[in-house]
Amino acid sequence: MKNRTIKAVCAAAAITGLAVMPLTTVMAEEVRVPVMSQAERGAQENLPRTGMSQSSVRNGWGDPVQISGPVGNPPISQWHYADFVVYFEGDRVIHSVLKPGR
Repeated sequence: MKNRTIKAVCAAAAITGLAVMPLTTVMAEEVRVPVMSQAERGAQENLPRTGMSQSSVRNGWGDPVQISGPVGNPPISQWHYADFVVYFEGDRVIHSVLKPGR
């Protein structure tokens, strides 16, 4: 009789999933990303655009304070201005970013 009771309890647990289904706690992390202020957005609009040539950047913003590179393949170079940095792949702008605190 004892054997039959154990089998019945195991069968009931298996049917309800309690024997094989562990309880799980799900946790999530909240990530906050700051939204650009209007001043930062306005300054970002005045940066060289993707696809511009080096000569167009030089004509529009003058000579950079410092040039780094080119490095790697494809060749990536950086033109540093007082308030921003322009990244080039070959002769074309791939990204422009404001320096922190500007």
